[in-house]
Amino acid sequence: MWSIANKLRGPYRSDKYKDVIIPMTIIRRFECALAPTKQKVVDQFKANPNFPAKAMYRISGFQFYNTSEFDLAELVNDADHIAANFKSYLQGFSANVLEILMSKERGLNFGEEIDKMDKNNRLLSVIKAFSELDLDPRTIDNVKMGYIFEELIRKFSENAEAGDHYTGRDIIKLMVNILLAEGCDDIFDDGKVITILDQACGTGGMLSTGYNFIKRYNPSADVRLFGQEINPESYAMCLAEMLIKGQNAENICYQDTMKADRFKGTKMRFVLENPPFGTAWGGKDAAEGVEDAVNAEYQKGFDGRWGAGLPGSGDMQMLFLQSAIDKMDDDFGRATIIENGSPLFSGGTASGESQIRRWMLDPKNDYIEAIIALPTDLFYNTGIATYIWVLSKNKRAERKGKIQLIDASTFYKKLRKALGDKKNEISPEDRSAVTKLYADFTENEYCKIYRNEEFIYREYTVMQPLQRSYAITAERIEAMLSKGSLSSLYDQSKVDELENAEELTGKDQKKLEAYQNNQPVYEAIVVALKAAVSEQIYNSPAEFMPVLTKALASATADKKLLDKIADGLSVMDKNAEIQRDRKGNIIYDKETKDTELVKWEESIEDYMAREVLPHIPDATAFFEEDLGKKKPVIKTGAEIPFTRYFYKYQPSTPSEELETRFKELELSVTERVAKLFE
Repeated sequence: MWSIANKLRGPYRSDKYKDVIIPMTIIRRFECALAPTKQKVVDQFKANPNFPAKAMYRISGFQFYNTSEFDLAELVNDADHIAANFKSYLQGFSANVLEILMSKERGLNFGEEIDKMDKNNRLLSVIKAFSELDLDPRTIDNVKMGYIFEELIRKFSENAEAGDHYTGRDIIKLMVNILLAEGCDDIFDDGKVITILDQACGTGGMLSTGYNFIKRYNPSADVRLFGQEINPESYAMCLAEMLIKGQNAENICYQDTMKADRFKGTKMRFVLENPPFGTAWGGKDAAEGVEDAVNAEYQKGFDGRWGAGLPGSGDMQMLFLQSAIDKMDDDFGRATIIENGSPLFSGGTASGESQIRRWMLDPKNDYIEAIIALPTDLFYNTGIATYIWVLSKNKRAERKGKIQLIDASTFYKKLRKALGDKKNEISPEDRSAVTKLYADFTENEYCKIYRNEEFIYREYTVMQPLQRSYAITAERIEAMLSKGSLSSLYDQSKVDELENAEELTGKDQKKLEAYQNNQPVYEAIVVALKAAVSEQIYNSPAEFMPVLTKALASATADKKLLDKIADGLSVMDKNAEIQRDRKGNIIYDKETKDTELVKWEESIEDYMAREVLPHIPDATAFFEEDLGKKKPVIKTGAEIPFTRYFYKYQPSTPSEELETRFKELELSVTERVAKLFE
């Protein structure tokens, strides 16, 4: 196929080779599949051109057919009319294949490429070369064909986003192994209908692998595959393979999953997917219409797909997680989903990411069964760390309320030759070992098991009592001005910025005039403070305010401004008086504000006694959460800092050893320099 692509040099840039090679590969694949029954179909069409399509499927043996007497090899024999004959041959395909090949909206728009190749004398050589390829499904099965399709995409899309197109079969096989390792006794029933969904199906690799595994275990199973894909080439190839498998073409949709669920109301037994990493659903980088669609769905609450919340607009991975849960069968649904590290811990306590994790971990939901860290350098477009999320609505009793963390980052073998960024692969032995770790559900070096609550935390605000001393010293005046205590009155940097602006709005003009009017007051305050400099320290506002008011009597009498100045002239001082409000309650110093994240199951009293009070004996913790408000205060969050749980302390090199090395290096350098001048 690479040699055929070389025939396109000149009229086509290398990144456009796929516009020809991919459609031609699909055409030849279909032609090889139909060859044994082709003549029967042609004869039937001659006898009755209006013969029903579904009846023709039975004759062809597939969910498609071709009524043309031509094939690629025959076309080559009439070089003078090859373009017209080729188009006639393509028109002989059933409507579902024509849509894949010729549609502008949902297909590959191949008609334009035929004319372009013909005009540039490339059509004959390309058709001849493809007519000699053996792509018969009986020779090259769906799995091998999937490799070919995805390698074509990888080769012609070197700048594809990580994981956007291609998840290696070694990864998919592990995902399917995990998926079927437990909770799946029902799939062995005779004639069992089993649904599998991939909401970012690419060329259908996950769907095909899931299909093959289940059919191997239960040949009588009725495995129905569903997929959505937005890349036109990937969609076309996926649909082509699904047709060869005898799947319903209507269940493979050219559709952005963020914009719509094409299988609304249909729950899935299994969900398998590798959504794109770091792809925006909102903002300037989002695809057209996606942000509006996501927000409209979010307004539906839990009647929609992302009732738990929206993650940051720069990454849609957690939207795929929620959508997968929405699609999973309510009684038996299971899913394995590839994610990068971001969904494990990104976002603060009140963020959408944190609240989505909290919802998944909530005992009422309990959706996360396991998270498995994969080796790096597994994907063709990226070497980053990735994880398999195992989701379930049918946890076995031992798993309920718990999460299994598996560190499988060392379970791989090196490839003899790297393929893109893929340097490692998961061997069958590695796959079995990881699956066993999962199924055994026993703690060891590679497996940790925790209650869901381990990853839920409360965010407390810790502050110290307000104890501040006050003074009018040169240092404190300078600190007060630097802190901006008088910036609401006058700010030289803002004045400079406004005066140097090319054009001022009416609002900015008023702001500049206010600053200019206030400048004399500002300067008078500074002069008065410097005239009142003293080393006297005051331990309460009550003592200090009369002194400050008197010192600034000639400059200002504004009480609010005086309070700001007093605050600016104060410093934290444990010898000062503890300040209280009118009711006698302690006032806390906001400048000492700190945040502590406390595990859900630990009392704040125990945490403070262990972590805070030994260092700050008078600190107090505050927790406020009101989920009933229109804009709720959220202080409960969740994160899964995976690597922290498998961290192994590595002692640093002793200083004596480092000293010896440094001296050896220094001696070596000195000797080499000396030799230069011998």
